[in-house]
Amino acid sequence: MSDFNTLELITDSRGFATLWLSREAKNNAFNAEMIRELIIALDQVQGDPSLRFLVLRGRGKHFSAGADLAWMQQSAELDYHTNLDDARELAELMYNLAKLKIPTLAVVQGAAYGGALGLISCCDMAIGADDAQFCLSEVRIGLAPAVISPFVVQAIGERAARRYALTAERFGGQRAREIGLLAESYPIDALDQQVEQWVANLLQNSPAAMRASKDLLREVGNGALTPALRRYCENAIARIRVSAEGQEGLRAFLQKRPPSWQPQEPRS
Repeated sequence: MSDFNTLELITDSRGFATLWLSREAKNNAFNAEMIRELIIALDQVQGDPSLRFLVLRGRGKHFSAGADLAWMQQSAELDYHTNLDDARELAELMYNLAKLKIPTLAVVQGAAYGGALGLISCCDMAIGADDAQFCLSEVRIGLAPAVISPFVVQAIGERAARRYALTAERFGGQRAREIGLLAESYPIDALDQQVEQWVANLLQNSPAAMRASKDLLREVGNGALTPALRRYCENAIARIRVSAEGQEGLRAFLQKRPPSWQPQEPRS
């Protein structure tokens, strides 16, 4: 794993990685260096076949305060084409996270503003603290949530996205759960314990089946029925039934034993 200035990528021996935003003194705000390092870190995660899933977190009090003020000031002094290059870099990050082959879980505490909502929306699942604060704050400073908007709409729906992008209202963890940005919200002092429960649950599942299910759901999209989608789904189940993990899972179920990928209980 590479050394990073703005991140920490930590691999757990149980078979997953945690990617920490680690600019705590800047409330984990984005700058060009962090965006580039996130792209590199996701490439490393994508290339590691031992990883079952990825957890995305922020060090310190806040998940991420959005864009770094100094970086935004620099951007304001750049011409259109240089700003376009910056936007393409941010888009590469968001699309790479959304298309990661393994499941992704964001864990949110404190502030999650602007582009931070993009990161959360790109993850397959997100949980957070009840008192977390979310905001699509771009219009307050004369900007728009352009690059992140497709992912935010997918996460919370078009109507809610219009409201929060146009008003820049802040909303909390419970509201984030209501509109679908978070799967669950918890008291802040219970958040780490809940993360462990989510991790333990994901570790029960076949790594190959989770990857296959993620590919399947991406292909299914909004569920519009077409002959091509029917054929894809038929082939998907046939392929996984004859795969090594599919065969192991079926045998384990019939033999009433845990499959090989599940953590083994220590013997007394």
